[in-house]
Amino acid sequence: DVQLQASGGGLVQTGGSLRLSCAASGFTFEDYHIGWFRQAPGKGRYWISSISDSADITIYAEFLKGRFTISRDNAKNTVYLQMNSLKPEDTAIYYCAATKAPWRWFKIATRFQYWGQGTQVTVSS
Repeated sequence: DVQLQASGGGLVQTGGSLRLSCAASGFTFEDYHIGWFRQAPGKGRYWISSISDSADITIYAEFLKGRFTISRDNAKNTVYLQMNSLKPEDTAIYYCAATKAPWRWFKIATRFQYWGQGTQVTVSS
């Protein structure tokens, strides 16, 4: 079975850090680009970052302004999202997703084939 297991969320104060992990199984991980999306209460799901299959390309939503870093370890079938300088507006459920679509679709949710269950991040003010 295909699985993407997101973990590492939690409650943190403003200015704090969290590291999310996304562990994959059931498919050839190194053939897939991975993206992170988030969904705040009452809002839609928004793309925040993607990393290419070979990790040679990373890209971020402009509003993050350098606070987050995406990385992957293909030997461990895992992608990470290091989140620093967290703000209350970062509160959301964070989802990882995998796609074999061409890289130009890196932030289009409908182009991602596999999705994790999400991990809750709550930033208190």
